[in-house]
Amino acid sequence: MPALRSPNAALVLDLLRTAGETGISRLELAERTGLTPQAVSKITARLRSDGLATEAGRRASTGGKPRTVLRLVPTAGYAVGVHLDRDELTTLLTDLAGAVVARRTRALDLGAGAGPVLDAVTEEVRGLTSGAAAPAPAPASVLGVGVAMPGPLDHRAGVPGRVTGFPEWEGHPVREDLARRLGLPVVLDKDTNAAALGLAVRPAAPGSFAYVHLGTGLGAGLVLGGAPLRGDRTGAGELGHQTVQLDGPPCGCGGRGCLEVLCLAAVARGDDAGAARILGAGAANVVRLLDIDEVLLGGRVVLAAPEVFAGGVREVLAGLGLTAPVRVAGERDAVAEGAAWLILAPVFGK
Repeated sequence: MPALRSPNAALVLDLLRTAGETGISRLELAERTGLTPQAVSKITARLRSDGLATEAGRRASTGGKPRTVLRLVPTAGYAVGVHLDRDELTTLLTDLAGAVVARRTRALDLGAGAGPVLDAVTEEVRGLTSGAAAPAPAPASVLGVGVAMPGPLDHRAGVPGRVTGFPEWEGHPVREDLARRLGLPVVLDKDTNAAALGLAVRPAAPGSFAYVHLGTGLGAGLVLGGAPLRGDRTGAGELGHQTVQLDGPPCGCGGRGCLEVLCLAAVARGDDAGAARILGAGAANVVRLLDIDEVLLGGRVVLAAPEVFAGGVREVLAGLGLTAPVRVAGERDAVAEGAAWLILAPVFGK
């Protein structure tokens, strides 16, 4: 796509995306990008020629003739997002603007190993892109498949490490394996990083935040300066495996007293309020360490009792004099939607 070859085109395309259906004029694009009107005209003409932008009507001007308004064409491209959870597989198809077109979910045992699990992923992705769940996009318009799974993993190599509780995944070339099966580009990242990316590209997203995900495991996705912080080894955000209780109960990662094992134990015994306080202790550590703007909560456990978890984390932070706002922001499919953004984000220069 042209935006992948031109940073300025990507910048313009992203402004068209965030403008939504109401669109944006060339003059406004020039003002917001710092590009000359001539440069904007050339870029938008190319985007229109490639089917990525179209006219969205006219807007009254303060002087002279009305301004032509342009908008993104969402059907110009599609992306697939895959969330490999420990016990569930979610796949969805989004359009170029990130809107979900179709969704599929099924039970899954991550411990079954790479072969059977990737067989299931292949089947679900083919079902989405063949039109079994919705009108099928043209094959050339499917830009790729983003896959999000528990860490640790190497997002650059596309290879998982010793996934906590599932060591059989270590070293399997997930990205290359799926790309060969599907004939599409594949990007692999941690589940929490994907969800954080999906939240970061939303209009009016905070500039820096921690997305704290509590589901079958516990982790965080970090965004600083509007961009995900992954670390050179994709190790940033391993919130669940910080030690908060010396000589505490053993954790599947090999440590003891990890935030994840303590939090999940509280959930298992029905003590959501206690789990929220433990989660708050971890969130406080992140706020102190990175001075982030906001703490966003998500994951199936949080979504089952959002007020309890948001209130509990908020109370812990307030008790420590930390003023970062806390809110529940991760919808049920936040990870799968974020996985699709692993493919879409580069189109918009993200």
